Amino acid sequence: MVLEQEPADGRADPLDAFRQFFALERDVLVLSLAMFAFSLGFQMTSRYMAEYMSALGASVFVIGLFGTFGNVISAVYPYPGGAISDLIGSRYALTAFGFCSTLGFAVWLVAPALADVAVGPTSLAIVAIFLGLLLAQAWKSFGLGATFAIVKQAVSPSQLAAGFASTETFRRSAFLVGPLVAATLFFPFGSSDDSVVTAFQLLLLVAVGFGVVGTVVQHVRYRPDADDIGTEFEGATQLLADLRAMPAELRPLLIGDTLVRFANGMVYVFFVIVVTRFLEVGLAVSLPIVGAIALSPQSYFGLLLGLEMVVALLTMIPVAKAAERVGLKPVVALGFVVYAVFPILLINAPADPAVLAVLFAFSGLRFAGLPAHKALIVGPAEQGAGGRVTGAYYLLRNVVVIPSAALGGLLWDGVSNPLTGTQVFAGDPVVAFSIATGIGLVGTAYFLLFGEEFEAYR
Repeated sequence: MVLEQEPADGRADPLDAFRQFFALERDVLVLSLAMFAFSLGFQMTSRYMAEYMSALGASVFVIGLFGTFGNVISAVYPYPGGAISDLIGSRYALTAFGFCSTLGFAVWLVAPALADVAVGPTSLAIVAIFLGLLLAQAWKSFGLGATFAIVKQAVSPSQLAAGFASTETFRRSAFLVGPLVAATLFFPFGSSDDSVVTAFQLLLLVAVGFGVVGTVVQHVRYRPDADDIGTEFEGATQLLADLRAMPAELRPLLIGDTLVRFANGMVYVFFVIVVTRFLEVGLAVSLPIVGAIALSPQSYFGLLLGLEMVVALLTMIPVAKAAERVGLKPVVALGFVVYAVFPILLINAPADPAVLAVLFAFSGLRFAGLPAHKALIVGPAEQGAGGRVTGAYYLLRNVVVIPSAALGGLLWDGVSNPLTGTQVFAGDPVVAFSIATGIGLVGTAYFLLFGEEFEAYR
């Protein structure tokens, strides 16, 4: 890894202290900017995808299948993506992944034009949305190992959490800006299905633009000489070897994390539906100059996501720095607790905009533990194998999480006997969200009991 050197003329870099505090070496900074671009596009779109699909005629169960399809991609993509990164270098890998994601946003953009073409019980538009996800999630999931490897190369072991906090801050800044852009674009439109589709297509145009910018920036500004390229990928044999060679201290984290993520996966895709169609909570405000403004549930959901990210951004770096004193484990456990209890709090909330604002602000605390969580994953990995270790970890976790969204959709929508049509279970959103919280609490308890601290933070 080639680190930034002191200028040859001996002059101090005025940004050196800033870089050291936030662990912003040049390549981490370039990665962070790319993260902002792609996260803006993905956050604007993915959190509203259930609403988009519902407007195009998809059922709750089909939306759950879409979430499960996303889980399949999250499981399958990271390991080969990490192996590709270790083989050819992060620069070229992330450039290819960025191009694919941008193309995926474009596929989603044109999907409504196919809504009148029937494909079995659904339409070609819904099929296109599924296919578009194969491309749109490329940078996020294929590039996962590459992003972890870049941070591991760039900072010392005892500053891993701070390094990840810097990239997460840029990424979560996009998570703040994206929903606010979405709220703004939804504002002029109503809550009808046609209005939702039109507003969402405008979001996708913005996503395509940022995808192009992110792809170009990371390719031009990232230094290929900084890549720590590992050995040639040897296919399934190497995958099995990497799984067996996964550091032992990762196993309790992996088990607890998998349970927490399974629980979250059961309900995550339905958060927008809870706000816009289950609780139907909008917001009416009166401003001194413009007068009364009524926000639709779709617009208000964007503001709630923005509030969630404000809390995340305010807490992420201080908590990452605090981890250097208290360790990574308690910080990770804090995030797990918030992940676990949020579903049951949301589904039982009254249809009150103020209550939802408090809940989504509380939800922002789950992101405070993410930098420490990432540091706990990649920290024990050997240099040059960070991409594959990260990919193997996420492969195991996400394979188990695959059916979670479909299970959540079944519990919400109900189950019928396919032969007789008799309803076996009527379906209840409260049951689905309550079961999710129970599973999440079990995972949190397991990690608290058996999770190990990374040696550099002890």
